[in-house]
Amino acid sequence: MSTYPSIFNDVIGPVMRGPSSSHCAASLRIARLCRDLMDENIKNILIEFDPNGSLATTHKSQGSDMGLFGGFLGWEAYDERLPESEKYLAAAGINVEIKICDIKADHPNTYKIRLKNDKETRNLTAISTGGGMIEVIEIDGVGVAMAGDYFETLVYCTESDEIISFLKASIAYDSIAFHQGEISFVEIKSQAPLDTIICDELNAMDSVLFIKCLKPVLPVMSRHNLQVPFITCHEMLAYNEDKNKSLWELAIDYEAARGNISAEDVFEKMRKIIHIMGNAIELGLKGTHYEDRILGSQSLQFQQKLAAKQLVGGDANNRIIMYVSAMMEVKSSMGVIVAAPTAGSCGALPGALFGTAHAMDLHEDEIVKAMLSAGLIGVFIAAHATFAAEVGGCMAETGSGGGMAAAGIVGLKGGTLKQSIAAASLALQNSLGIICDPIGNRVEAPCLGRNVMAATNAVSCANMALSDYEQLIPLDEVIETMKAVGDQIHHTLRCTNLGGLSITKAAKKIEAMLEEEPNKFYKSC
Repeated sequence: MSTYPSIFNDVIGPVMRGPSSSHCAASLRIARLCRDLMDENIKNILIEFDPNGSLATTHKSQGSDMGLFGGFLGWEAYDERLPESEKYLAAAGINVEIKICDIKADHPNTYKIRLKNDKETRNLTAISTGGGMIEVIEIDGVGVAMAGDYFETLVYCTESDEIISFLKASIAYDSIAFHQGEISFVEIKSQAPLDTIICDELNAMDSVLFIKCLKPVLPVMSRHNLQVPFITCHEMLAYNEDKNKSLWELAIDYEAARGNISAEDVFEKMRKIIHIMGNAIELGLKGTHYEDRILGSQSLQFQQKLAAKQLVGGDANNRIIMYVSAMMEVKSSMGVIVAAPTAGSCGALPGALFGTAHAMDLHEDEIVKAMLSAGLIGVFIAAHATFAAEVGGCMAETGSGGGMAAAGIVGLKGGTLKQSIAAASLALQNSLGIICDPIGNRVEAPCLGRNVMAATNAVSCANMALSDYEQLIPLDEVIETMKAVGDQIHHTLRCTNLGGLSITKAAKKIEAMLEEEPNKFYKSC
């Protein structure tokens, strides 16, 4: 996770297919880097997961395999072929073996990958940090820190002084570091790939063994000496003392500085995101079909009951429930969604904001502003807590989505900055400690209900804040508490299929019904 999260990297995104951003999108991005490390020539792959982590029990059912295979093939996270990636991998002549072994992993989403072809063997260890974000922590036995937000050039060598002197005099770079181990390399982080001429000059040096070029996998790149105007809510309020800006305007200030782009570009980038979200909701309300899932297209039934005036509650609330359901159903049928902030919680935020805006008959620009407001609340969560259910339970996913949505809804209703922050604080307070226990090892139930709960909680908290209810605990302190509570949730209740509703008799019966033939890639240690 970047020290300074980007709204478009870490909070609203990625655009993807699959049940889980932590598993599908993140694994695909890790595998894309693996592909580059092997110069796009992979023949044999060994993938290892720790038995005590999340991946050991979810790698097949929540899409880690699918994402990895797609990444090894060089695909994007929204590629329509992803559900059949296993077939395409075999056609490409790539052999895969998966082992569940004690790899001494500290993080529950740790991938240890060995890659081979006829000429070489490379090793890479990486973690999924939540919401599709990744960090490569080791390459060929040497510790590194790569988030996929730079062009990374690795110059494998026997000696570094000549190489580093040449590079510093010849190229524009963000950082140059020498990593020494059994095999050593110079790592160059830069905004663009090294010129072919530079690579040729490097290859001509006696100390250079070979060069690897890894392309960025994130939409917004980092840069040297990156600065943002604030990174906590407290700092944001201090920054805004003499500006009197709304939350969405502050979001633009932040992301323009973080991404080094104009305010207009930030706004239009978010517009493209809400178009994808809106399209997913529309598709969901037409009905979705997919064999390998637990829940059918339930939003159609809700839509019929709502039209017949057979439901309790106001139009906005019921519309929100319907939209949340539609979005989750598109996700579960392998349609294209935006992980906001994660795939498992992709319904709560857009469902709440689109439902409210449509009930109020607001212009599209207002949804863009609300999503920017929500995104900035997400920045504070990403920087100081987590979006990964494997680390913080469902509180980190649907809880975060609800807190972000509450701030956005206040903006849609014309509330103040203070009220937006209070709404986010109240909503996050209400979601502390929610566990992650998917039924049948699928990200469908109780995930759908928790997305609905998060969205309707957002509406309630927005109305409380608009009525000037006291938040009591400042937003920054609530986010700190989220992190502390997440650390205390037992690992069996953090997306491992080992606790909660996941291990009820009914859930195990559903899981057995869904179980396919044994994974042919899997072998015991």
